[in-house]
Amino acid sequence: MLRGVLARYRNALVIVAASLLTGAVTWNLLAPVPAPNLAQSKHVGQVLTLTQSWARGDVIALVRHGERCDRSSTPCLGLPDGITVHGEEVVQGLGANFRQLGLKNVDIYSSELTRARQTADAMFIRPVPAQDWLFNCRGTMLRDALKHKVPGRNLVLVTHSECMDALEADMHVPTDTTFGYGASLFIQDDGTHDPQMLGYVETNDWSAILPEAAPEHHVFEASQF
Repeated sequence: MLRGVLARYRNALVIVAASLLTGAVTWNLLAPVPAPNLAQSKHVGQVLTLTQSWARGDVIALVRHGERCDRSSTPCLGLPDGITVHGEEVVQGLGANFRQLGLKNVDIYSSELTRARQTADAMFIRPVPAQDWLFNCRGTMLRDALKHKVPGRNLVLVTHSECMDALEADMHVPTDTTFGYGASLFIQDDGTHDPQMLGYVETNDWSAILPEAAPEHHVFEASQF
């Protein structure tokens, strides 16, 4: 009896199985791709796109602030809501990496919070304007970043991990990592096409994309915001 039932519905079962398989394959093909880790050798093409786009002034870079003083046992640089002394050393090296990319045609802004302002001061030897939208960023991060992007000039935004996640959400890119202190997230915006996700680099991994980058720094565990 069972064989008879299976034989009767065999074609229907084959169609259902084929539909499920087709749906699964389609889902995998259409599912959003996470932002690539540019330090991985398989993403060398993305690194080339980044350097070429940077040379044209078509890049927006989001940089997470340095190590938080209020979540560390190491000495504070100053105020308790700022970064640590060691965190300042780390982001100074990060600033050297950005100088190697080139800072001739770059606009720089930071969040108004102390830890972001101290990070920007340590990275760049120039006054960096503070902007409220680099902290209050949920649902508006991409829009505000594009609004401040000048054609032919790169834009560096010293901000927070939550705002980096917000940018990924605005671009419908899934987040599969927790950005560490000093992590950098890059998107391409040439002003004529929709912005494109290029990927991210953690602070200690810059030597993978800039072979002559600054020396290694200690690895810090990521923490919230």
